[in-house]
Amino acid sequence: MKKTILSLLVLCMFFFSCKTAKDAPQPQTQEKPEPEEVVEVIPEEIEAPETPSKKEVKWDPNTPKNIEEFRAAWIATVANINWPSKPGLSTSEQQKEALELLDFLEEHNFNAVVFQVRPQADALYDSEIEPWSYYLTGKQGKAPEPYYDPLKFWVNAAHERGLELHVWLNPYRAHHTTGKEISEKSVIKTNPDLVVELENGMWWMDPAQKGTQDRSSEVVMDIVKRYDIDGVHFDDYFYPYDSYNNGKDFPDDLSWRAYQAAGGELSRGDWRRESVNVFIKRIYEEIKAEKPHVKFGLSPFGIWRPGYPESVQGYDQYDKLYADAKLWLNEGWIDYYTPQLYWKISQLGQSFPELLGWWESENTKQRHLWPGMNVGGEGDEMHITEVINQIMITRGMLPQSKGAVHWSIGPLLKYKELAEALKEGPYKKKTLVPPSPWLDNTPPEIPNVTANENRDKIEITWGVEDDSDIKQWVVYFKYETGNWDYKILNAEKRSQDLQKEVGTTKSKLVKIGVTAVDRTGNQSEFIEIEIK
Repeated sequence: MKKTILSLLVLCMFFFSCKTAKDAPQPQTQEKPEPEEVVEVIPEEIEAPETPSKKEVKWDPNTPKNIEEFRAAWIATVANINWPSKPGLSTSEQQKEALELLDFLEEHNFNAVVFQVRPQADALYDSEIEPWSYYLTGKQGKAPEPYYDPLKFWVNAAHERGLELHVWLNPYRAHHTTGKEISEKSVIKTNPDLVVELENGMWWMDPAQKGTQDRSSEVVMDIVKRYDIDGVHFDDYFYPYDSYNNGKDFPDDLSWRAYQAAGGELSRGDWRRESVNVFIKRIYEEIKAEKPHVKFGLSPFGIWRPGYPESVQGYDQYDKLYADAKLWLNEGWIDYYTPQLYWKISQLGQSFPELLGWWESENTKQRHLWPGMNVGGEGDEMHITEVINQIMITRGMLPQSKGAVHWSIGPLLKYKELAEALKEGPYKKKTLVPPSPWLDNTPPEIPNVTANENRDKIEITWGVEDDSDIKQWVVYFKYETGNWDYKILNAEKRSQDLQKEVGTTKSKLVKIGVTAVDRTGNQSEFIEIEIK
């Protein structure tokens, strides 16, 4: 029976992934789950990137098996959701909590963390642009005592554990309702012309203002230039959810009238979307000009518009958040896309595989599509089965670049059975972050490898002339009665011991190979070496 259900599910996924949505109906909207006739407009100021060249064809290192899958978890700092556990902890307490989170991800075979560093126009790092975060020290503008730079600490600790670190920023939110006192260093006080107050108590920077775009761009590029990060990440907060303003329109009358007075001809909705479009493309291009290997990722709301695909109902981010998330994916203004597909596989109106298939159909530039998955639940067997099935669905539907991002690390820590089920199941072995051939398609140097017998072990050593771009090594090995296996090691490693014989049958080690992995995930050419 289970096999029959699984087969039907696979057929449904194939059907959904092949569908397109033209002239679709517009069902009633609904609020985002926890965590005028509209014409799609591509502003004249934005030119579509060139068609992908042959250089974007993925380099094939000819390794004996594919070991690539992006496995990440969000760590939220707003309202102290995940870290630190409360404002005002000592430096040692903050660092202890951070290491516990990163140790958990390493031990459970994740390979990336999406860490929130700018929850409300503030900083969980040493910044000359914005004040220290209230969520860190309990007072906006106050540095940790004794002093340390949390982001530098997180980056170093993540890399030591073989994890990529992606900084997560909210580009427009100026003050959250949990942010307590607004300090004199807040953008609300220093640049009151850029912000508006919403009826729920939040403050928001006006996305249409050049000053807002310049400030957020400056913040992003300051981090990119000064820290050894692997990615920059924006979530679904562009123009705010209308519920934040009690259903009223976003209060941007001043900038809207200025636009009209200057001869602007777009409708108000298209003008808002254009402002976000220009900003997204700008951030992507600025990151690439400074550090091409730093990935830019986005996790928009999981539904682009109700009716896309046809049976989908829900919140309309295009019309409500003024986020044309389909356009950004179509144009390749990102390196990875993580639509927040926080619904169950069988949920009518918001089915996980149905939405994933639609987003994949819009991935015309073949960027990474690593969906956001909600791992919250009751921690019971049904919950665990749902999470594992969603991971397996992503693997089946996106075989060329597998991966997912989990919202959030909290439920993984809370439900030990869920964490163990992942580790013993789909996340049993460590994996590499898939490469991004549009960023870099040149493989690293092939390592020089030697293998020496030392009693009951084979000692493997390796090296390259220039290791400046090496992030990891992979040691592949095969015993005579088994399949190929592997170990992923950090860049500092230069040797690995393997048992000469294993098991009760004394199966002998017969083949090995070592590849180098660069910052964008390319492996060097695999050279098989026989052990005699």
